Amino acid sequence: MTLTKFHDLLKNLSEGRPVFHSEADFRHALAWHIHETEPDLEIRLEFKPFHDENMYMDIWLRDKEGMATAIELKYRTRGLEAEWEGEMFTLRSQSAQDTGRYGFVKDISRLERVVCGLESVKAGFAIFLTNDPSYWSSPQRKWKDTNDAAFRIHEGVVIEGEMNWSQKAAESVKKGKDSIRLNNSYDTNWRRYSNPKESKYGKLRYLVVEVPRL
Repeated sequence: MTLTKFHDLLKNLSEGRPVFHSEADFRHALAWHIHETEPDLEIRLEFKPFHDENMYMDIWLRDKEGMATAIELKYRTRGLEAEWEGEMFTLRSQSAQDTGRYGFVKDISRLERVVCGLESVKAGFAIFLTNDPSYWSSPQRKWKDTNDAAFRIHEGVVIEGEMNWSQKAAESVKKGKDSIRLNNSYDTNWRRYSNPKESKYGKLRYLVVEVPRL
């Protein structure tokens, strides 16, 4: 799998599934679409790459040569009701965008561990799909002074290095969310996914980050 291939997959998927009920719905739909377009790949959900660790990858692909590709997904939403082909989708409004950003960067970190730690893994991909513009839009205020400045993923930001919460961040926010250090740097390039409804939160965009073997 290549980055270009993932863009093609998501473009084609959006034509039949422009919106999802949940992250689990998105994961299942993407995995099934990969199965339909790449029938020679073995596909597993919630795959455990390290036998002695309680860590799972959302989607795990393995080709005929035994080489694997790891995929992590995030689907964050704002309140939206949209109908598609007779089916009603009611998305709930998920707040805590700071932890949403942290979770995506954490996915990249986890993928780095898997790609670098297992010779049978050739690449990893972190995918973030959302109808919340606060993830892809450049903040109006001085975002570098915010609690989660290090974990920002809006258009044009480079995700890299060691990232920590601001000292002003509440302990309840930081609890269980340690600092993250990445071995590589990653550009952010958000793309259109779909526009199932003409409303404030009716547009979905996505970000794909490729984690290559160094």
